[in-house]
Amino acid sequence: MGASGPDPAYAWDAGRPVVSFAEPDVSGARTRPRVGSRSVAAAVCFVLGLGLIGGAVTGSWLTGEGGTEAAANSFGTARTLWHSVPVDDLFPPTVEGTGAGPGGADRTWTRIAVAPDAGCAHAFDPLLYKALAPVGCQRLLRATYTDATQSYVTTVGLLFTKADPAATSALAARFRDEHLDLRTDLMPRPYAAAGTAAAAFGDRQRASWTISVLTDAPVVAYAVSGWADGRTVDAPQPAADAVRSGATTDPAQAGLGNEAQGLADRVERRLRKTVGTATEKPA
Repeated sequence: MGASGPDPAYAWDAGRPVVSFAEPDVSGARTRPRVGSRSVAAAVCFVLGLGLIGGAVTGSWLTGEGGTEAAANSFGTARTLWHSVPVDDLFPPTVEGTGAGPGGADRTWTRIAVAPDAGCAHAFDPLLYKALAPVGCQRLLRATYTDATQSYVTTVGLLFTKADPAATSALAARFRDEHLDLRTDLMPRPYAAAGTAAAAFGDRQRASWTISVLTDAPVVAYAVSGWADGRTVDAPQPAADAVRSGATTDPAQAGLGNEAQGLADRVERRLRKTVGTATEKPA
């Protein structure tokens, strides 16, 4: 599939730029947890974002136990997934979100568009593009989903980076410490496809979003949601805030934070399952 060329204004391969940001413009910003794990008999569970995510993968990759060699093998396996697995393995045609909606309601998302695998130019707001530059852009995979009523649309993305574990951890720490995932000037952009419910899903239609820098895989996962009718949003809200009890903004009341958070969490789960399966295959 075709790949777009790099944006000359943001040359990711020209070294590691030092990017300074203003103070976060979201008052009272808090950072959601990235990754947590606990061993249980023959299974391992993840705490990702606001939900508990089960991972059917090797314990050494999830917990860091069992030696660095196994963890390194899994990290390397994850790097090649963008060209070695079917798109349905990462972005299923239908995603079930049991308990993912407001108040624990169930959600079902249907895939309506898959973007050609490409580079990262124009996929992020300029400051977010610069913030991600230190880890490089190997490939970007994106798909757009709609809910069962076709009232909402959500683009979910997996950015496969060129970074090693140290650089990946450094970026994750920066996002956590500087609350970069909560800033409205650092947002992922939607993938709008003509002839679908997301045809009018542009930058001004973004209502809620989430970004997660994984530390056990060279991947940045994200999702961004909006209304399917093309209405503009003057004050988008990060999913971590929109899903909080008592949130009264339009994105929160509509459940658009749940749309972004729920779908991102489940795509991350698919990624981890796929990595675990690929890592366990005999050479």
